[in-house]
Amino acid sequence: MTDKVFHVLFLSHRDSVRGVIAEAVLNLLGEPHFVAYSAGTEPDSEINPETHELLEQTGFPVEGLRPKHYREFGLEGARELDFVFTLHDGAHGEPMPEWPGVPVTAHWECSDPLQTEGQPWERKQAFSRTMAELDRRLKIFVNLPLASLDRLSIQHHVDEIGKSVGPA
Repeated sequence: MTDKVFHVLFLSHRDSVRGVIAEAVLNLLGEPHFVAYSAGTEPDSEINPETHELLEQTGFPVEGLRPKHYREFGLEGARELDFVFTLHDGAHGEPMPEWPGVPVTAHWECSDPLQTEGQPWERKQAFSRTMAELDRRLKIFVNLPLASLDRLSIQHHVDEIGKSVGPA
């Protein structure tokens, strides 16, 4: 691994579930080589309570997590990004700003547990599945030998991670 710190942005629709989970997971798994952020195309005013509870129960830091609009990351003077991952189909292909730093981008389709209907235990299970899916992908991502790969190889790897499907 290199001493470089990679800055990663996760984009979702509301930035209250999937993006926030990815941000929290990568900030813990990838420390000190990765710093993660999340943003939404139409962010909610606060993190989904079920997401907050799941993160706390599983030992992920929640302090400072908040929904943000993706435009915050495209403003003049914004931090340069190394990676931008879209987590929902609506953000994939949507016109986005010129990201500072010309990041590698990929679409990592990820189910939205808020779409789950049924009993409370079924929703809880959906949130846990989403976290497990993101955790698995991010463990693969943080173990890529980024320092020894060229941009095209990195692009190929992150695209493949996004295509991978975890256990149901």
